[in-house]
Amino acid sequence: MQGMGETGENCPFDFNFDEKTFKVGDTVSYRVTGSLDGFPFAGALVEVHEDYVMIAGDPRNPEVLYRGSRESRPVVDESEIK
Repeated sequence: MQGMGETGENCPFDFNFDEKTFKVGDTVSYRVTGSLDGFPFAGALVEVHEDYVMIAGDPRNPEVLYRGSRESRPVVDESEIK
């Protein structure tokens, strides 16, 4: 995500897209199903499990977590978003 914006600034996030190396604290780009499909979201991993991850997706409300699939860009079911 280099050269974003009119002045060529870089993306402020350093994403981990390798699900095999996910660890707590990594920033990931995740997707949401349903009406939010196609919009990119960024969040921090707070739990990493064998087949899913828990993502803190709202910096204003860090106690709200979303369960996502464990893949390069985790998928969160729209029902998780409140």
